[in-house]
Amino acid sequence: MCGIVGIFATRDRPAVSHDALARMNDSQLHRGPDDEGYHVEAGVGLGFRRLSIIDLTTGHQPLYNEDGSVAVIFNGEIYNYQSLVTELAALGHSFRTRSDTEVIVHAWEEWGEDCVQRFRGMFAFAIWDRNRETLFLARDRLGVKPLYYALLPDDSLVFGSELKSLLAHGGLDRALDPCAVEEYFALGYVPEPRTIFAAAAKLPPGHTLTARRGEPVELREYWDVAFTLDNPIGEVEASHELVLRLRESVQLRMIADVPLGAFLSGGVDSSAVVAMMAGVSSGPVNTCAIAFSDPAFDESMHAQSVAERYRTRHAVERVETEDFELIDTLARTYDEPYADSSAIPTYRVSGLARRHVTVALSGDGGDESFGGYRRYRLHVQEERFRSALSLSVRRPLFGLLGRTYPKADWAPRVLRAKTTFEALARTSVEAYFNSVSILRDDMRRSLFSSTFRARLAGYHALEVFERHARKANRDDALALVQYLDLKTYLVGDINTKVDRASMAHSLEVREPLMDHPLVEWLATLPSAWKLHGGQGKYLLKKAMEPYLSADILHRPKQGFAVPLARWLRGPLRQRMTDAVLGPRLAGTGIFNQRYLRHLVEAHASGARDYSASLWTLLMFDAFLRNVVGDERPGAQERAAG
Repeated sequence: MCGIVGIFATRDRPAVSHDALARMNDSQLHRGPDDEGYHVEAGVGLGFRRLSIIDLTTGHQPLYNEDGSVAVIFNGEIYNYQSLVTELAALGHSFRTRSDTEVIVHAWEEWGEDCVQRFRGMFAFAIWDRNRETLFLARDRLGVKPLYYALLPDDSLVFGSELKSLLAHGGLDRALDPCAVEEYFALGYVPEPRTIFAAAAKLPPGHTLTARRGEPVELREYWDVAFTLDNPIGEVEASHELVLRLRESVQLRMIADVPLGAFLSGGVDSSAVVAMMAGVSSGPVNTCAIAFSDPAFDESMHAQSVAERYRTRHAVERVETEDFELIDTLARTYDEPYADSSAIPTYRVSGLARRHVTVALSGDGGDESFGGYRRYRLHVQEERFRSALSLSVRRPLFGLLGRTYPKADWAPRVLRAKTTFEALARTSVEAYFNSVSILRDDMRRSLFSSTFRARLAGYHALEVFERHARKANRDDALALVQYLDLKTYLVGDINTKVDRASMAHSLEVREPLMDHPLVEWLATLPSAWKLHGGQGKYLLKKAMEPYLSADILHRPKQGFAVPLARWLRGPLRQRMTDAVLGPRLAGTGIFNQRYLRHLVEAHASGARDYSASLWTLLMFDAFLRNVVGDERPGAQERAAG
């Protein structure tokens, strides 16, 4: 795993500032503490930080083709590189290393921009082809590895693995994007392709960027997943094939020249990965888990039972439940406002794992592909009601009931008639967007000042979901929301969380459940095999019955949670109050101060649980303080304008 950066002059060939390139590269030292490398010529500069995983002695980057006219810098792993070496060697290409990086150079020579179609793995890479005067950037299909870029006023293109590398260049305008602010307070992260800064962007998953000198930059999508649900395979055969596919995916991700292990939470996904690892490993598997001091949040006993069954070398670290001193560290780690509080235990377990291994396999991606989230079941139930009446009938009827019925946030969701009425008055996409929003539409209207709402000019974060939904299977309720999550939540929240938390500790994390052939195959299976009888992950659980106990397979889903509500009424109350009602947020001009006070007072008194909203504000404040860094009154108001 590595960090990459670069500068490319899109119009002419000026000298590239080596100082700027070095600042960008040094900002990502944590991504690659083992080595660094540069390539600089007229109009082009590439920088690289290396975390050595495969071919420890000859895998230095940038890496070149035979005549030095093509250079590559690469973050990630190409898991099928060995078969590609054989194929490319037969076509006449010469290999000087055992590194998967060299495959990219020769694949580019052989297949050009279509080389990405041949790669199976997680990757973000940049190729400079001097003869074609072309810079080519690519990101893996599911967005496991990040890639940021910006076109600067001097017509140079800068890019890097993390947003901090673009900020380190010195030429990036730090004005905030109002639309990104709206998206953040809806979703808790800034989804692709935006960043919090108007001048920078994320290369979306499954996309390439081609910059030819003297021509406009070109973005191209090279992959998407289709939920066809038309596979004629039987359930028994599908269970058997799933085990074979999962075992192969795990085995591919166990190729490493450094110590390797796995995260083990005790949930179905990570436990399935460990079971497959144990089946193909010649020795005991290394596993890591976090134990919480509060039993309500502790899953370590389930992880322990799996570790004992497979006789893993199991490391456990006990974390006190009041583990919230990471707020500023997380803000600096993520570079953008990021509100998933499970980043705290993820950061801790990454630190634990790095003390034992350099590579760890995880179970991330299972909920999206196998239908594991509880919200999927609720959405499918609501969709049955929505399909019984046309939107022209539902919108006015249930909209009126939703507006007039009293709120009951204290009740289980199925008993909240107001919430149900509001959901039935929406389209499928509107309803799902609302269900995953941290601050829902009415709350964001109250949260933002009238001045800021005017700057939004009617923009609504729902447009992110609508854009993806136009390419989804909208005839199947589960397939629709799975597709939406694969394009938004998985990339913007889960993959972002794991990449930054792990790389902050120079740890590489690999995700077997995000193997793109596996994801494509699962998308052909009927939705009833994913959500069956109200149970999510039906097929995965059936397939894992010989490998995992019923206690692991069928216990309620817990998640990697922290006690936010209690923190914000107790030890974090003063810090939260000072941040939310303090001069920094007030100086942005973004917020309605009266509503901020309502959130703080209603939560502190116990009248309402606004913990998710307040944490989102607290992390926005931490971002302003640690990343933007300008505390003068009005500074952020100008930035958000």
